[in-house]
Amino acid sequence: MNKPELRATLPSFLWLLGLVLLPTLLVFVIAIKPATSSGGIGDGWSLDALRALRDPHFPAIIWRTLWISLVTTVACLGIAIPVAWTMARATPPTKNRLLLLIVVPFWTNFLIRVFAWKQILHSEGALANLLRKLHLLEANDMLLYQPSAVILVSIYTFLPFAILPIYAAAEKFDFTLLDAARDLGATAFRSVTQVFIPGIRRGLITAWIVVFIPMLGSYIIPDLVGGAASEMIGNKIAQRNFSDRNLPRAAVLSAALTLVVLIPFALRRRPTEKTESMP
Repeated sequence: MNKPELRATLPSFLWLLGLVLLPTLLVFVIAIKPATSSGGIGDGWSLDALRALRDPHFPAIIWRTLWISLVTTVACLGIAIPVAWTMARATPPTKNRLLLLIVVPFWTNFLIRVFAWKQILHSEGALANLLRKLHLLEANDMLLYQPSAVILVSIYTFLPFAILPIYAAAEKFDFTLLDAARDLGATAFRSVTQVFIPGIRRGLITAWIVVFIPMLGSYIIPDLVGGAASEMIGNKIAQRNFSDRNLPRAAVLSAALTLVVLIPFALRRRPTEKTESMP
């Protein structure tokens, strides 16, 4: 790497080092420290926090975290693809209006939007009463404090983050390729799945990352609309931090979540490296 390239990449490297790598390393170090009675970090080293992972409740919480995050991500991508398609093919005035509609929710505080959903899904709210009148909801059933409520509010929250990168990729896509595929005998469904979807692959990967990874650590939405039956790993990290005041145990859970995110990326990268190293 020559000097101009080094100077160009140095700010990004320092930002990554100071705000990502060092904090992550600090979390792993705290995970093997003892906790003090006052909630601080003691001297020396200890594996007590690691032994806490043997709690029999953790596998169920981890599984719930993974499947809720996966369902939310897949739903966001499923909605974002047709929306991005429509936006990419719309006229400039319509495109600008659609972009504005996507960005407008960001003008309202995140907590206010989640509290609004809590009122919408309230057991005595208009939506619940309407569903009861239509016999779609039993008298004692609730919309709140269910995994489905967490998924619904999470889709609403993260959907713009899925739409924008997919739209950026779709806007650069050459839609005449779809006409060519149809002329060659491909059905509309096949032309979309085998031409359009691979053509916006980078946007899909970006959308997956910016939705799935934050969902794994989400704790505000499950806490407000999910309740105890919908706790995710982020809720346990927050509890260890703020309620129990046990920073090493919070760090252990955070480190475990970090490894869950990083290991698939490392495994995905290894075959590529081996392929590139072959003569």
